[in-house]
Amino acid sequence: MTIAVALLRRLVLAPLILVATLLMWTTIPLWLLGTGIASMFVPGWLRPVRLLWLLVLHMTLESIILIELLGLWIISGFGLWIRKPWFERVHYDIVQTYLVIFFGEARRVLRLKVRTVGRPPDAYPGSPLLVLCRHAGPGDSFTLMYALMHWYAREPRVVLKESLAWDPALGVLMHRLPSRFVTPGQPDSEERIGELAVGLDENDAFVIFPEGGNFTPERRERAIARLRSLGFEAMAQRAEAMMHVLAPRPGGVLAALEAAPDVDVLMVAHTGMDHVRTLADVWHSLPMDKEIQMAWWRVPREEIPTEREDQIEWLFDWWARIDAWIDTHRPRELPRPPRSA
Repeated sequence: MTIAVALLRRLVLAPLILVATLLMWTTIPLWLLGTGIASMFVPGWLRPVRLLWLLVLHMTLESIILIELLGLWIISGFGLWIRKPWFERVHYDIVQTYLVIFFGEARRVLRLKVRTVGRPPDAYPGSPLLVLCRHAGPGDSFTLMYALMHWYAREPRVVLKESLAWDPALGVLMHRLPSRFVTPGQPDSEERIGELAVGLDENDAFVIFPEGGNFTPERRERAIARLRSLGFEAMAQRAEAMMHVLAPRPGGVLAALEAAPDVDVLMVAHTGMDHVRTLADVWHSLPMDKEIQMAWWRVPREEIPTEREDQIEWLFDWWARIDAWIDTHRPRELPRPPRSA
């Protein structure tokens, strides 16, 4: 990230969020009136009002966080001690507070339930974990972070897409906490991911989404075509057999395995909102009245191969298992994705 881009995010976008939040609150009667009238003409009980409330809550929390981050930067000696352990803990507390408030309210407004299927990860306290999660839908990363931090008292180290750094609060928070914003395919991505996995302690959870993006049928087709274009026909055939996940990109996972050679792996799958891939899907689905099911599998390190090619096979084997679990537990009313031609 260049200095110019960093300044743009912090000195332009952050104040815009504060101003937009202030304007929204000062005009909230007009917003309520407009969304209330619109609710009479669209299906779904108070759909516009529900989305308005979630937007107002998110922008309010983000504005509060931006003010807190500025204050922490000042009292840390204008950033001199911002990465010290005490300040790191405070930043983790800020993230967890946002997740508890927003995720709890989103569950109420959207009428969602979250249920763990099988043995949860809090059955394994006191050791670091490499967490590999399926990626599908705009809210699954929030759900995973909420679960790891609020349910299981973990401190996540997260690999995120570079585009997410444009969110002012998220960008500042994640640059102050152990995390990496990466662009898939960049030459130094694997090296930076490996650096993040070094030195995990007993309550750390290194988190990566091996698919590199949210699942959509179009991305699935592109992932299969990419494997073929690179000459990996066997992997392309395996990806074609998986209907609900993208073919995993092994580079970042292998870098983390190499950097943390004694750490077990936690595989995470979820289903229940597979059809919600965009904000438009959220709009059309309200109120959702759904149950999100999450499954967790701990893989002891001694069960993971040590050779690179064997590790890639192991990762594809697990992704096929996750795909089969999703097929069994996904809502029955959802149509199956079409098979590749």
